[in-house]
Amino acid sequence: MAGNDARPEAADIVIIGAGVSGVGSACYLRDAFPGKKIVVLEGRGRIGGTWDLFRYPGVRSDSELHTYGYQFKPWSHEHAIADGHLIREYLEETAAEHGVDDLIRYHHQVVSADWSSAEGAWTLRVRVAVPGQKPKTVPLKTKWVYGATGYYRYDEGFTPGFEGREDFEGDILHPQFWPEDYDYADKKVVVIGSGATAVTMVPAMTTGPRAAEHVTMLQRTPTYIMTLPRIDKISQALYRILGLRRGYAATRFKNVWRDFFFVGYLLKFPNSGRKLMRNLTKKALPKGYAVDTHFNPPYKPWEQRLCMTPDGDFFKAISAGKASVATDTIERFTKSGVLLASGEEIPADVIVTATGLNMRMFGGIPQTVDGRKLDVGSCVTYRGMLLSGLPNWSFAFGYTKYSSWTLKVGLTAQYVIRLIRHLDAHGYTKAMPVAEPGMATEPLLDLNAGYVTRNADSMPKQGTRLPWRMLTSYQADKRLLNGPLYDENLKFSSASDQQAARAASSSKEQVR
Repeated sequence: MAGNDARPEAADIVIIGAGVSGVGSACYLRDAFPGKKIVVLEGRGRIGGTWDLFRYPGVRSDSELHTYGYQFKPWSHEHAIADGHLIREYLEETAAEHGVDDLIRYHHQVVSADWSSAEGAWTLRVRVAVPGQKPKTVPLKTKWVYGATGYYRYDEGFTPGFEGREDFEGDILHPQFWPEDYDYADKKVVVIGSGATAVTMVPAMTTGPRAAEHVTMLQRTPTYIMTLPRIDKISQALYRILGLRRGYAATRFKNVWRDFFFVGYLLKFPNSGRKLMRNLTKKALPKGYAVDTHFNPPYKPWEQRLCMTPDGDFFKAISAGKASVATDTIERFTKSGVLLASGEEIPADVIVTATGLNMRMFGGIPQTVDGRKLDVGSCVTYRGMLLSGLPNWSFAFGYTKYSSWTLKVGLTAQYVIRLIRHLDAHGYTKAMPVAEPGMATEPLLDLNAGYVTRNADSMPKQGTRLPWRMLTSYQADKRLLNGPLYDENLKFSSASDQQAARAASSSKEQVR
């Protein structure tokens, strides 16, 4: 590769990723540090991350946008549950308004990261693959790395091995790689899976001029599905009375506490919550529908994420006879459909494997610290944004239970700003959490969904107590992160400290 011997460009902060986390973090950091050089590296060719990658029918948010949106940028569209293209347009507007679009370098993928305590800097090797130009790899030095890469692999989804796959004569598609303008009109579709993607695709594929003949959601295990209004009428009233900015702030306040109390209720009273969910589902479906067969999960509410259906569109598709649900295991694919363990065969022209994601931290970037390879799977989270043994590297990891993802992104950025200011004020070049040897740990996410359990070993861990434990609510994190900046677990040092330590170590070796 050309460029391997090039003199490294220098930056103060490098943000990896230009999705919802990267754009939001860049806005906070640019506003806080107008004099610092901030670079945003994006491997894809457009802004948006998830909202640019996924193009499957009906792709939308699974959270309402008044809390999924940024605190500093009101969500003005009437749809609280928004289609993917609207979210991407919102990110583009935000980036342009805050001058972040000028910081983004597209088709720039970080392929390795090496930390030097002596230099107090990371050296990133970046593969530049701009269309029409010869690919090259260039070095980039930075004092701080901000990982905004999400937690799943962009280059592959999860698809189990299905016997007879090669026998099926129709199309087999994964939502993560949905072909542009794919025509499923008047076709029989089987969507394998019962998560948010499947619940989104099923009603979307039954409506419009290209509607499928019939869509079957084939699930091994039922999921809790709850109706949420696509348009928040209370929010609309608050906007009219208070204006855009104050109405948005009031709506965020309302929704943050609504979600906190509702999820808390489901967790504290799971049997009551299960009964409530069953009754709501029963009311949304035709009389006599087999609710206990298809919508009675074997786990408690919020042991896995609830799926949302805007205005009940999923249930309406079933009630209209355009969609159905089958709960069974797959024996094999056949020439013309899917054979179930029960012996029933579901005919299909198209099979959609909405079977989940593969998780991966930091896009799988290999990292070394002073020449030693870092195993991310052995690291422990500190305050939900730093990792033990990983200096000057923060990451955005939003909420997966009580609150919208982006609420944590804002808190993380504000904490990192305080931390960098502390380093600058005291002449430090290194901040690194140090975990106690033999500390008790748990999986990073307290969800038992398949995509979580499959990849638990390769993901960082969390401790059993603060500051190593991941908090799951905005309210709790806000108290923690707005409190004291650091404790005895976060160690600071300067390049001169490192040089003195090496000199002392060298002297001991010579005495020996």
